[in-house]
Amino acid sequence: MIGAGRRVAVTGLGVVAPCGVGRDAFWKGLLGPGLVDVGRLTTIEDWDPSPWYDSPKDARRADRSEQYAIAAATEALEQSGRPDADPSRIGTIFGTGVGGIHTLEEQIVVRLDKGERRVSPFLVPMMMANAPGANVSMRFDLRGPNETLSTACAAGTHALGYAARLIAWGLADAVVAGGTEYAGTPTALASFGNMTALSSTGTSRPFDAERDGFVMGEGAAVMVLEEWESAVARGAHVIGEILGAASNADAHHITAPSPGGVGAIQCMRLALADAGLEPADIRQINAHGTSTPLNDAAEAAAVSEVFGAGAVPVVSTKGVTGHALGAAGALEAAAVLLSMEHRLIPPTANTSTVDPEMTVDVVTGEARPWEPGPTMSNNFGFGGHNGSIIIGPG
Repeated sequence: MIGAGRRVAVTGLGVVAPCGVGRDAFWKGLLGPGLVDVGRLTTIEDWDPSPWYDSPKDARRADRSEQYAIAAATEALEQSGRPDADPSRIGTIFGTGVGGIHTLEEQIVVRLDKGERRVSPFLVPMMMANAPGANVSMRFDLRGPNETLSTACAAGTHALGYAARLIAWGLADAVVAGGTEYAGTPTALASFGNMTALSSTGTSRPFDAERDGFVMGEGAAVMVLEEWESAVARGAHVIGEILGAASNADAHHITAPSPGGVGAIQCMRLALADAGLEPADIRQINAHGTSTPLNDAAEAAAVSEVFGAGAVPVVSTKGVTGHALGAAGALEAAAVLLSMEHRLIPPTANTSTVDPEMTVDVVTGEARPWEPGPTMSNNFGFGGHNGSIIIGPG
């Protein structure tokens, strides 16, 4: 993006997460406590979509993955104010892992128990992976590029990076972008459990010597991105800047990362080059850090290779949020922006003894004061998808 000549401002942020609904509640949640003995899933208790829908009927016709996206987008646009751009130049780019899988699983049960004619005619528009972004576009009359990326756990990061490029390259003047996920169905949890990806203790402890898998999460985070000069001209409060982003593939294995994090190393270096930065310029890394043995080891090795042993503070927020799959990158980018606002790096919850084979400076115990600067957020997904994005202060 650095070579395109158009800077990308972040002017709005909205968050829906198990640890807090809304920006302020989310930040408080990031400071702890973490997920300890919670089972396979952390969810948003007592979720009520009615504030964002005209009627209960409208809400019932939306899968929660869409409801979360609508709620987060509403908060983001309220903070930003309407971007001063032609609606045909305002895009909507979302990431998700699986879309409306809850609705699909529920309707499969209906068909098996009650017959084909009882299947809801709203199943298709509710289960479509592109439904959240499509409905955000319709709700706010955003008529620019409207696309949904599904690259597993890298989708949120990829969506934000792609959205920023649309602005940097002059293909859009503003984009509402982020990720959403509501994937913790009984069948999905059974599959993740049987492949030993989930924590057997119900505790997420990224980079810890005793880590044993992740806890499934859910939620959404949405940002309003704008061409910098236009945002400043209309008097918007700039809360951050997208400095660079990158995407590549391991081409190694459908679920396991490449040994030594080779793909992640290249992805981080591509993001640095895109931003015109050197490794020494990065002041924080929000890691993918899922709490699985293989992922954390590969990412730690990659970070050490690119930045040097212990050279930059590293945090994983999944010890609090759980792993929200396609929404993870958006939630973690939101955590970066809030970290800059509060001038604190939140601790990696539940991590007490960093794996001695890892040479990374993991922030543990308490939040660490810092001087905000360029921050990299990483996400790596099944299929060998790698994504890195670099965010700077506003």
